[in-house]
Amino acid sequence: MEKTTTTYGLTRRLSVPYFEAVKRVKDALMDEGFGVLTEIDVKETLREKLDTDFRRYDIIGACNPQLAYRALQTEIDVGLLLPCNVVVYEDDGGSVVTAFDPRFALGLSENPALIEIGEEARARLQRVLEHL
Repeated sequence: MEKTTTTYGLTRRLSVPYFEAVKRVKDALMDEGFGVLTEIDVKETLREKLDTDFRRYDIIGACNPQLAYRALQTEIDVGLLLPCNVVVYEDDGGSVVTAFDPRFALGLSENPALIEIGEEARARLQRVLEHL
């Protein structure tokens, strides 16, 4: 299981099938206080809208209510940067999980209180990836 980081995300490669990875991600998110608000099946959506094939790929919109509430109290328009998106997709016999780094998003505001919330959310998402 390899862990990497992009400029805007945290990534973990797993040697488990896609559906197992999706289940593990949802369970680990729950353990860190996140709920799943949205789930987009990109493969199915592209098939329906464009009549094209694409690998299995889910976008999971996760939210930690306590952190979201603190952020919204700090800056009402921060909702534009919520929820935390996590993607899971098939890749060469395994799966890849990438979480959008909330520090990157909340850092756009340059508000120190939001940056602190982003740090906490990032730490929680890092633990999610570690527990996969």
